[in-house]
Amino acid sequence: MGCLPEGFLWGGATAANQCEGACQEGGRGLANVDLIPAGPERIAVMRGVRKMLKWEDGYTYPGQEAIDMYHHFKEDIALFAEMGFKCYRLSIAWSRIYPNGFDEEPNEEGLRFYEALFDECHKYGMEPLVTIVHFDAPLACIKKFGSWKSRQMIDCYLKYCETIFRRYKGKVKYWLTFNEINMVLHLPFMAAGILFEEGENEEESKYIAAHHELVASALATKMAHEIDPENQVGCMLAAGRFYPYSCDPEDVFAAMEKDRANYFFIDVQSRGKYPNYARKMIERKGFAIDITQEDEKVLAENTVDFISFSYYSSRLTAAHSEKYGEASQNAMESMRNPYLKASEWGWQIDPMGLRITLNSLYDRYQKPLFIVENGLGAVDKPDENGFVDDQYRIDYLRAHIKAMKQAVNEDGVPLMGYTPWGCIDLVSASTGEMKKRYGFIYVDKDDSGKGTLKRSRKASFEWYKKVIASNGEEL
Repeated sequence: MGCLPEGFLWGGATAANQCEGACQEGGRGLANVDLIPAGPERIAVMRGVRKMLKWEDGYTYPGQEAIDMYHHFKEDIALFAEMGFKCYRLSIAWSRIYPNGFDEEPNEEGLRFYEALFDECHKYGMEPLVTIVHFDAPLACIKKFGSWKSRQMIDCYLKYCETIFRRYKGKVKYWLTFNEINMVLHLPFMAAGILFEEGENEEESKYIAAHHELVASALATKMAHEIDPENQVGCMLAAGRFYPYSCDPEDVFAAMEKDRANYFFIDVQSRGKYPNYARKMIERKGFAIDITQEDEKVLAENTVDFISFSYYSSRLTAAHSEKYGEASQNAMESMRNPYLKASEWGWQIDPMGLRITLNSLYDRYQKPLFIVENGLGAVDKPDENGFVDDQYRIDYLRAHIKAMKQAVNEDGVPLMGYTPWGCIDLVSASTGEMKKRYGFIYVDKDDSGKGTLKRSRKASFEWYKKVIASNGEEL
């Protein structure tokens, strides 16, 4: 299938709120992501319909400790380096830099922590790929002005951006403004700290918040380029095409509309303006979104350098999906595709869908792409020696890397890199579980919070090491 380009950025990905822990150490303030419990109320909290703005008795909050990477980052980065990572995608916890989000001065201890982390990456020749906001919104900002529903959040975000762009100039050159920005439509509290009041037009509020994030992203892109012309700034999409259930034109149109709801954000960030279908939707629904002339100018002049995305599965929809049985209950609802197998959590496994997604995104935007999340969440069972033989994960990743290589070598898609999700076991964002594991590295901790936190290499660790060493030739 040919070679991947020289300098291809192989690596892995994590998020601060799912791995760091230490959520009240080092001067860090609390954020929305710290207040999402494990258990049956999790989805209601993530969707903003169950208010939880403090830790409540009777609930477990897995992000409090997570896998304690705050105290283990040198050990963890050494393991990443042993696999041969060229790139490590991570996020900065906003409230570790500005504990309230609107503080006069940044938290120096938080700035030093990430400085040490980036230095550790560079010690091994590893480029940091930094997500500026991976779903976290400082709790104080949520309480003071409703998070991203308020335009004031833009100023808070830009102050934070300027601080980290200046402090880490020369240490970080790859940036993502927001993780999975389209998730504000699906899990608004988790994605952006959005809560709803009784009688509020929830859909309108989500699009108002989205507009503020889009303006903030454009202004951050402008700032990053001004502070360091070497900076490359990307957007980030929770991707995966919607297939029509049948060739009934109504099903095909339904799938197109579902795709557009996700593409809308990247259309703006990549093309610099609201697409006509989005403008018509806003007009038709009567949403009161304050899109100023200055906003439009900022969006037009500050498009992103590359498109990054997560891909776990494709999705299936129909014009009248209720006729066809139960849909999966993931964040983006999907019908069951009879041609695909699914993971233990109902995520449908579709390597060809990755090739389709890569081609669809490049056809649409003609910008370099970066796969910054992909992986299989599964229950790993260590043997009597503590070793995990995760051949199922190897099989999943092998099939997706093959599809990725086909998109590059046969279809001509320009791809910057591949950083599979949860390269070390961490807390699942969707379920709050530790047992839903993605990593090449096993972390001894269970859903009840018990365990030694000992790190150990799975079978996939040595496999991925060979993949990287051969630049994807040895699968």
